[in-house]
Amino acid sequence: MMEELFVSRVRVKLLQLFLSTPSELIHVREIVRRVGEEINAVRRELGRMEKYGMVSSEWRANRRFYKFKKEYIFYKELLGFVAKTAGLGGNIVKNRQRLGKVKFAFLSVRFLQAVAAGSDDVDLLIVGQIILPELQAVIADEQAKRETEINYSFMDEAEFQFRVRRRDPFILRVLVQPKVVLIGNEGELLEGVIA
Repeated sequence: MMEELFVSRVRVKLLQLFLSTPSELIHVREIVRRVGEEINAVRRELGRMEKYGMVSSEWRANRRFYKFKKEYIFYKELLGFVAKTAGLGGNIVKNRQRLGKVKFAFLSVRFLQAVAAGSDDVDLLIVGQIILPELQAVIADEQAKRETEINYSFMDEAEFQFRVRRRDPFILRVLVQPKVVLIGNEGELLEGVIA
């Protein structure tokens, strides 16, 4: 099954596009424009991805549109791959050293799926000794690209552990939400919450 996933540069670009705009139906010509590849290569990969059950297509007014299928068996894993290599998550991982001593960082799946956030929702949580201006620069860059505000929270490890031990409602809500861990180990992250 792995041969379904990473066989070409075009496939990687298509996965990044679809999984960073998960609810959007996209026309073939728009896909070609966004990934910057030849139309025949894009059509060939879309055909393969549809055959493997990764994408679905539909016709609207003589135009074919594609969408990634959330029920695809490796959807969550691919979403994690893309979250760690592109967009906000990719920038957090790539700039990890500049951000300080990051112990944990994760993005909510809701954020990755472009689902509207409530006022209490947190898109990104970072735990560690954070260099705030660096983090703010990464966040501001992504907010400009998305043209929307990103709800994020950061704290040092002592505060995080204290809030976990106290079973702080904010921390518990953030930790139990579906998420993709960018930095750190999810088992360590949830230690003390499940106990």
